[in-house]
Amino acid sequence: MPLKTLFLNPPSFENFDGGAGSRWPATREIESYWYPVWLAYPTGMLEGARLLDAPPHHITAEETIRTCQDYELLVLFTSTPGFPGDVRIAEAIKDSNPRIKIAFVGPHVSVLPEKSLMEAKVIDIACRKEFDYSIVEYAQGKPIEDILGISYRKNGHVVHNPDRPTIENLDALPHVTDVYRRDLDVRRYNVPFLLHPFVSLYTTRGCPAQCTFCLWPQTLSGHPWRKRSTDDVAREMAKAKDYWPYVKEFFFDDDTFNLQKARTVELCAKLKPLGLTWSCTSRVTTDFETLKAMKDAGCRLLIVGYESGDQQILKNIKKGATIERARQFTKDCHKLGLVVHGDFILGLPGETRETIKNTINFAKELDVETIQVSVAHAYPGTELHESAIKNGFMTSDTKMVDDLGHQMVQIEYPGLPATEILEAVHHFYDAYYFRPKAAYRILRKAVFDNSERKRLYKEARTFLKLRAQRHKWVKENRKEEAPAPEPAKA
Repeated sequence: MPLKTLFLNPPSFENFDGGAGSRWPATREIESYWYPVWLAYPTGMLEGARLLDAPPHHITAEETIRTCQDYELLVLFTSTPGFPGDVRIAEAIKDSNPRIKIAFVGPHVSVLPEKSLMEAKVIDIACRKEFDYSIVEYAQGKPIEDILGISYRKNGHVVHNPDRPTIENLDALPHVTDVYRRDLDVRRYNVPFLLHPFVSLYTTRGCPAQCTFCLWPQTLSGHPWRKRSTDDVAREMAKAKDYWPYVKEFFFDDDTFNLQKARTVELCAKLKPLGLTWSCTSRVTTDFETLKAMKDAGCRLLIVGYESGDQQILKNIKKGATIERARQFTKDCHKLGLVVHGDFILGLPGETRETIKNTINFAKELDVETIQVSVAHAYPGTELHESAIKNGFMTSDTKMVDDLGHQMVQIEYPGLPATEILEAVHHFYDAYYFRPKAAYRILRKAVFDNSERKRLYKEARTFLKLRAQRHKWVKENRKEEAPAPEPAKA
């Protein structure tokens, strides 16, 4: 028998969505949680293992510590913002159960394994990048020196075993929906722009795009794009439909779901007979024919990373897309009746007051259903992090999040201080949603759908609370930035 293993997305900041399903670890403006897909795969590979996703299930640190008393191996998915707190809970778990072995996984320890192991003696091993088979082999008792892709301490020094090749045969991995059904309550997961309840999973891993800010391809999943067979995906979706007849939507949370046209069209042909409502990620390079095949197969919504309305910024971040292509893609979606949720980032390299205005105007021109506006975060291991440090753009206080886990501005530029970037986030939301057309869309939902009305009310309260906190931060920091008054002349 392998070590009795608990896979943990740990309790952290209140409502923190920073674990095994979040590409952008932070407490959101509106409470939301993604599924811990990365942890679900190895959970399904080990007999006797369990997946505990603490944040959406509101499981406390005390409850988590008690649960860990029954296990021999803890696998904790950590993030850069959450790492200090994750170490503290791991230490408490070790105090309560001294015999337990503790492995940390996720982007932070992938990039900084030596630093993590030396700073946190409670960590026994750190797994780098894809950790499915590394953890399974460790739990099954394979000699530690023979396990690829892990780092550990030996005689006071950190040993880095050779890297593990990326997993090519994704069909050999278990179906995460089997683990969800046993260990998770799918009604606990909420993302504001998706129907509730929803279930998310992957059909591919990796992303060949070179976006300098993007966390997972540079630190976890890698750039090589690998895909499950369309038959395997269709089998899992048919099973998931039977598991949760009350689920309103399935979400394919791949880095880029529709990267390859032929594969997308083939998969759509197999999803169509299932009669599912589903949504996915998309790049603006997707053509009309592919979008139509997706719509015909039940696709409802696309998450699209527009990032900026300035072509030079798109070039700076190696987005591999143009403003004109984004315009045409969005027109195609509107024509087909595909809903679009647009993601934008303020504070990317080259940002100025003028480019922020351009991006806001660009977003209003696109007029997608919903938007999310984030501040640029330079995660360790990304090209953006390296560039920001090299050019001296990191703020003197480099905290990524505040005491509640919300995003803080980490990068600023000459003539564009951190306070202006954060203030611009809320100006962006105001300029976008307080237009008659956008306001009407929200009111229409509230009037005709009682459950949606309650959801919108809760989300609005949460957002306005955070907005007030951020305004306070901007005001306080503006005072610090203000030059001291000149002494009065005699």
